[in-house]
Amino acid sequence: MPAVDASTEFLALVDGPDETIPLDLATLLLAAHATPSLDVAARLRELDTLADGCPGRTVDALLHHLFDTLGFTGNREDYDDPRNSLLDQVLDRRLGIPITLSVVTLEVGRRLGLALHGVGMPGHFLVGDPGGRFVDAFEGGRQLDAEGCRAQFHQVLGADAPWDDSYLRPVSKRAILRRMLTNLRQLYTADGDLMALGWVLRLRAGVPGTDPAERLELVEVLSALGRYDEAARLLDELARANSVRAVGADELRGRALRLRARLN
Repeated sequence: MPAVDASTEFLALVDGPDETIPLDLATLLLAAHATPSLDVAARLRELDTLADGCPGRTVDALLHHLFDTLGFTGNREDYDDPRNSLLDQVLDRRLGIPITLSVVTLEVGRRLGLALHGVGMPGHFLVGDPGGRFVDAFEGGRQLDAEGCRAQFHQVLGADAPWDDSYLRPVSKRAILRRMLTNLRQLYTADGDLMALGWVLRLRAGVPGTDPAERLELVEVLSALGRYDEAARLLDELARANSVRAVGADELRGRALRLRARLN
């Protein structure tokens, strides 16, 4: 699936009602930007196969299947490897970070009829169930209660980090996708990979609820790649919408003119 098609489909999905977003498809479309040849349909069938192989339709059976039998686990040795944030690579390597391993758990669980949800605890994404249990997919499917989650939070962010019970509330599918893109944004920025950073920022900008000011970062990346006309068009859009509070419309139009001057 070419990246341009993946972009169009991803942005269409996230623009609809949150409850109708197919998280598995959206996450694989995201991954298709890193691997344009990715067979998204085949990877969806792979998730079906993982569910078909589960010996039961309970949370315990699911966790035993994924983490004990199949060996999905957190990548502690190379946490910052971008492959940990791309669902196809996580399925291939059975290695990932908390949020991608949680997506595997959520989507295989959904196929089994389990009512699981994402929990966006800062520093460490979790899976929750209606019974008040939480699953740490990074730690081999370890089950936690609320106090255990709080201990995990302080282990990751420090003993002095302020806790809020709202950290254990279910999060939307858009929030999951936005957080995955945030991880990739940080990794590709650190690596200086402007090409990859460009598609990450473009997808983030298209997720409803993302601060419009982030598009200025995309303008900078496009400019650095020499894509001045594309960057100028984006500035024009921001000026027309007048959605960037810190920068006035006239200044945005002025930046667009200066970029277009570089095309001559």
